[in-house]
Amino acid sequence: MAVRDHLRTLKYATWLGWQMEANWTSPWLFLIYSVAKPIAGTLVLVFMYLVILGGIASDPVFFSYMFVGNAFYMYVAQVLFGVTWVIHEDREHYQTLKQVYMAPMSFYAYIVGRAVSKIAITTVAILITIAFGVVVLGLPIDMAKIDWGLLAASMIIGLFCILAIGIALAGVSFLTAKHGAGINEGVAGVFYLFCGVVFPITALPSWGQSIGLSLPITYWLEVVRRAIQPGTGIGAVSGLSAYSEVEIFLLLMVSGVMFLIVSVGIFRYADYLARKKGKLDMSTTY
Repeated sequence: MAVRDHLRTLKYATWLGWQMEANWTSPWLFLIYSVAKPIAGTLVLVFMYLVILGGIASDPVFFSYMFVGNAFYMYVAQVLFGVTWVIHEDREHYQTLKQVYMAPMSFYAYIVGRAVSKIAITTVAILITIAFGVVVLGLPIDMAKIDWGLLAASMIIGLFCILAIGIALAGVSFLTAKHGAGINEGVAGVFYLFCGVVFPITALPSWGQSIGLSLPITYWLEVVRRAIQPGTGIGAVSGLSAYSEVEIFLLLMVSGVMFLIVSVGIFRYADYLARKKGKLDMSTTY
């Protein structure tokens, strides 16, 4: 019965999240926006690459490394923002957080459900970005050679890790004012810098590499790249070539479990402080 209740909460929270994401304009305008935004964001990075290295043909493996990493990083940026913003949006804008919190349902399932709609929208954006890279920019991705099993498993674990981090930040959001939403952008920036999104972690100083190797996002991006472009030598670019795909996946799982434990601890402690200090219905009015 509890599982059925959690699934129902997840279902309706996802529907609510979709309505809040997509009902601000007409369906056609939202479709145009969904196509234009990821392509425009990707082109900024592509033009930077062209200016610095002079052309895609100069180093196609590194271009693939950068392009795929930047595309899948959208999950980190968008989902982290989506999860943490649930608290501020429900509490500050709609002023319904207290009612939702007291409802007879799992608040975890509610937050995850709200994030699922963000994951769905981001997935479409990533597919558009990858398709644009293959068709327009000549990104060397062969659909027949993709390791679909490894890709599916890594996506499940990776999104699980991102949600865990987002839940921890949602807990912190209980204790911050509306402008505290910038915390998630800062955390996403840390991942962008240290996890080898557009450049290998070997470009960082030794202490920066140590930070990157402790974060699950590093291993997630690595295994996703290897699954999408197996046999292309893309693993040699990242600085993690000493690890096999199985070892990278195991490191992803171990670091993901560790982050989950820390995430639940942070959320529960922040939840306790929020209830103790009466911040569940706090309104900063700015």
